[in-house]
Amino acid sequence: MRRMVGFFSGTGLLIAALVAVPRGAWGQASPARDFGVRVRIVSEARPVVGAMVGVGERRQTTDRQGEAVFRVGGGRHAIVVQAPGYAPFTDSVSVRVDTSMVIALESEVVEMEEIIVTSTRGDRRIEDEPVKVEVVTREEVEEKILMTPGSIAMLLNETPGLRVQETSPALGGAVIRIQGLQGRYTQLLSDGLPLYGGQAGSLGILQIPPIDLAQVEVIKGAASALYGASALGGAINLVSRRPSDDTEVMLNRTTRGGTDAVLWQSREISERFGYTALVSGHMQDRQFIDGDAWADLPMYRRLVARPRVYVQTNGITAMVTSGLMMEDREGGGVVPDGSAFPQELGTTRFDVGATARRLIGGSLQVDVRGSAVVTSHDHTFGDTREEDRHATTFVEASLRGSAGAHYWVAGAALQRDAYTADLLPAFDYGYWIPSLFVQDEVAFSSRIIGSFSLRADHHSEYGAFIAPRVTSLFRLRDDASLRLTAGRGFFGPTPFTEETEEVGLSRVLPPQGLEAEVADLVSADLSWTVSGVETNVSVFSSRIAHALRVVERPGALELVNLPSHTRTSGVDALARYRREPFG
Repeated sequence: MRRMVGFFSGTGLLIAALVAVPRGAWGQASPARDFGVRVRIVSEARPVVGAMVGVGERRQTTDRQGEAVFRVGGGRHAIVVQAPGYAPFTDSVSVRVDTSMVIALESEVVEMEEIIVTSTRGDRRIEDEPVKVEVVTREEVEEKILMTPGSIAMLLNETPGLRVQETSPALGGAVIRIQGLQGRYTQLLSDGLPLYGGQAGSLGILQIPPIDLAQVEVIKGAASALYGASALGGAINLVSRRPSDDTEVMLNRTTRGGTDAVLWQSREISERFGYTALVSGHMQDRQFIDGDAWADLPMYRRLVARPRVYVQTNGITAMVTSGLMMEDREGGGVVPDGSAFPQELGTTRFDVGATARRLIGGSLQVDVRGSAVVTSHDHTFGDTREEDRHATTFVEASLRGSAGAHYWVAGAALQRDAYTADLLPAFDYGYWIPSLFVQDEVAFSSRIIGSFSLRADHHSEYGAFIAPRVTSLFRLRDDASLRLTAGRGFFGPTPFTEETEEVGLSRVLPPQGLEAEVADLVSADLSWTVSGVETNVSVFSSRIAHALRVVERPGALELVNLPSHTRTSGVDALARYRREPFG
């Protein structure tokens, strides 16, 4: 079955059969008057694997036969079915004997899309997530493609709680700040993989074409419990489009000398195999808009290629991807004393990644993912040249399942971040970070859902850290909800900050005696809808110990930990009015 996350929802759900079978056929009732309930989920006579089925307060995912089996007491119980690509199904059944039922689902394209969130490891509808997640849907992605087909910067800048801040005017660099925190605390992911490295850098978001994105998921606040140290301030997950039978070509030219050419192709070779492929070229001429001798828009020439292959067979769903990005940038100009100060940057990035999941019976599912990325830079600051390589390797394995009202995930991960500076070896590093993590979601009732996450990391340079996160969802009424979050995260310092990326490492003293940054974050999010107006108000606060800062020394810059805590607090609000299409 094709899994089109967030764009296809199902209608016409039908209880195909409700059959009472004799006791003992597949389970004897216990003295406590428990009965067996077997639910089979199908679509076009084929089993739907991985659907979430709830009977009363118990939940399970369907196995390779599309079945979930429960033991419940006698009486009437609510039945809920949720599956990516289908509208949620809700009904009730009176259980007086062992009962078997088949629910047939029919999928079709509809106007109102259902948003499934993947970045919280639960693959749930956004309305059911206790963790607050902002989602940029495909409709919004398509709108920004027409404006900036070569970059996701505008797409992210219009998301509540996010700010794209320019850090290097000479080269056009920018970082993503979530709820006022530094850009280096934001983890950028592609389908849950760090394909842009442990730190995406100030050009990462400017080098990603959005045409192959299905949606963008943003977790604001401490996400270290889910994704480790690099997600201290939050995580942004770029979810790719799944195979269809489409070919899209885009040509774009701006009045400021920008040119974009993009080709995206997608094919479903069979029910089991499919692929997508992106090839794009982007150019920008250097522009001196205000008439001085310093470039206001840098020149760049960029080539991007990314194929993805999808496989679904024998209960296994897998995706394999690779990417190549090559770019040359040139900025700078003439400084006030009349001398030339060019800034140039050549970047080559290559990555490979894969994800796979398999149901192993009942409600248990195994997830495995891994990636490797190498980025090379050739950087010129005036008469100073720097060459370096960043490398990030990542592998993770997890097991998820359900038991009663609990939906849990447990796993282990290993990440290595390495940096080599050809001309500045004092800045070289290689860090290993093994991790263990666990998460448990509990449906206390239909209106209260809680989630607890805990991650233990051991940084080879900065030691061991525990990162907890507690979230809760309160459905105040059908059109109003409140989410409360508290969490802790840490960040292992590197030489790369907004200031050092702008001036280079040649002017920076080699780091000595630094401590890891540790942050405590809390937030409250209230959402409600009245007369078609959706409103969300978020209140957030953070406190960071040992925050890293750049201070000026005679003839150089130095990285130091601040002796006191740094605090950031704020409020962001969004109101959106929706109407059905006319005509």
